[in-house]
Amino acid sequence: MIEDIEQHIEALIFASEHSIEVFDIKQVLRDALDIDCSNEEIERSIEAIEKKYADEAFAIQLCHINNGYQFLTKKSFNKIINQLQLHRSKKKLSQAALETLAIIAYRQPITKLEIEQIRGVSCDYSIQKLLEKDLIQINGKSDAIGKPLLYGTSRLFMDYFGINSTADLPKLKDILTEEQSIGEVAE
Repeated sequence: MIEDIEQHIEALIFASEHSIEVFDIKQVLRDALDIDCSNEEIERSIEAIEKKYADEAFAIQLCHINNGYQFLTKKSFNKIINQLQLHRSKKKLSQAALETLAIIAYRQPITKLEIEQIRGVSCDYSIQKLLEKDLIQINGKSDAIGKPLLYGTSRLFMDYFGINSTADLPKLKDILTEEQSIGEVAE
């Protein structure tokens, strides 16, 4: 067993574009270095890496997201990271794309026709942009007539929003306010 296995795992997590699972780490170590590690050995190394980056000297931390691990900036740096995101506004999603993404996130798996029925307008362009940005993915075909494609959120969506599953999304009742409601609420 290589003594610097922890550094190899740290490098894998750092280089991974998305969160990386223990299974994937195990596979890469086996394929690249011919090392067979148990899940427990990998998890112990991950705990040591997590502890290392918990130190205030680091601006990043190791987070468990979407059943994998990823380096993220610490919450105390949110203000400066938000400013960076403002400067990258050319990559912003349009209001239509955000609405389409929200519908897909809360109603997945869902067909394009169902999305259009909810929004009341065509969503071809929005779906195309969301697919290009890898925020949604095709999750098969519906059994409905014509076998339309079913859409759902992707791993990148989970990583981007820092959630493990769609169950972690805010509940709609927590988001809606009185100003957003139409009509009177019965008591």
